[in-house]
Amino acid sequence: MGAEWAVAKARAQAVGAEWVADKAQAVADVVWAKAVVVVAASALAMVAAVDAVVEVEAAAVGASRSRSQSIRVTIASGKGGTGKTTVAANLAYTLAQNGAEVHFVDCDVEEPNGYIFLKPDIERTRTVGILTPKVDRELCTGCGKCGEICQYGAIVVVKKTVLTFPTLCNGCGGCALVCPEDAITEIPREIGVIEEGMAGKVRFSQGVLNVGEARAVPIIRELTRKPLGKTVIFDAPPGTSCPVVESVRSSDYTVLVTEPTPFGLNDLELAVGMMRELKKPFAVVINRADTGDDRVKDYCAEQGIQVPLEIPDSREIAEAYSRGELIAEAVPGYSEGLMKLHEFISQELQR
Repeated sequence: MGAEWAVAKARAQAVGAEWVADKAQAVADVVWAKAVVVVAASALAMVAAVDAVVEVEAAAVGASRSRSQSIRVTIASGKGGTGKTTVAANLAYTLAQNGAEVHFVDCDVEEPNGYIFLKPDIERTRTVGILTPKVDRELCTGCGKCGEICQYGAIVVVKKTVLTFPTLCNGCGGCALVCPEDAITEIPREIGVIEEGMAGKVRFSQGVLNVGEARAVPIIRELTRKPLGKTVIFDAPPGTSCPVVESVRSSDYTVLVTEPTPFGLNDLELAVGMMRELKKPFAVVINRADTGDDRVKDYCAEQGIQVPLEIPDSREIAEAYSRGELIAEAVPGYSEGLMKLHEFISQELQR
C-alpha cells in the first residue's frame, strides 16, 4: 500500500479530520502531524495519526483563545422544545446589555430560529459548499479504487462505469487521491448559506441548510471556525447527533437545557453521555423547574452535575415567548439569573 493510498484511506475513514487544517493556528505543528499520517504503516496507525492532528489543532486553538481571553459557550439540549434557544438568545442579549462583546451563532442550521427573538439586520450572506467528485470518462479505466476507498457509497464502479452520488459525499477527497489516472477532480457543490449581521449590540450569525440536504456539519464547521467577540454563544441543534457534536467540539463550556419530564430526563442522560465522551465541561439548566417531578434533579445530584440555574414555569415567560419577545426585556428579574449563569461559567473555566 503506497503512501498516497494510505493518506486517502485515513481521510476517508475519519471524515472530519479535514476541518483541522482549516482551523489550526500553528501551521508548523499541523504540517508535522499530517506527515505522521503519510508514514503510518497501517490503517490503525493512520487513525491514531489523525487523532494527533486533532490534538495539535486543539492545543493551538486553546493557546489562541487564552491570548484573546474569549469564552465560547454552547447551549445544547438532548431534545427539542426544552427552551435551549430561549436561554441562548436571552443570554447573548443580557451580556451585551451589560457591556460584553457578544457574538450569537445559531448552529441549528436545519431550522434556525434565534432570529425570531434577536431580530437581526442581515448585512452579509455567503454560500457554503463541499467538494464532490467529477469523473473524466476519457481518462477513467474503471479500476474501482475510488469506490473501494469511499466509506459512504458516494462513488461506485459498476461494470467499469463510475457512478457518483453527490448528496452522499462527505467531501473527504479520498477518491481523487487514489485515482491512478488522475481522472477525478473535485468541484464545489453548494449546500447552504451563512447569514451575518447585527441584532442591536449583539453580533449575529446563522447557518441555513438548503432544503433536501442532509449534511449540516460543513455549515456548522464554517460557523464555528472564526466567530468574533469576547463571548461567543453557540445555539446548538437539539439531540446528540453529529451536528451537535460539531457545535460542542470547539466550545469551552456547554450548558444542557432540560425539563423535569420523563422525556427530558431520558434525553438529558443521552446528552450527558455525549459530553462525557467528548471530555468537555458542562452544567445543566432546568427549564419550567417547578413542574413535573424531581427525577431530573435527583439524577443531576447522583451524577455530580451542577445546576446553576432553574427557570420557573411562568405565564409571563410563556406570553413573551409566544410574541417572539426577549424574555430578558419582558420579564423583570430574568436577566439576573442569566448573569449568574455567566458568572458561574466564568468561574468554572478559571479552575
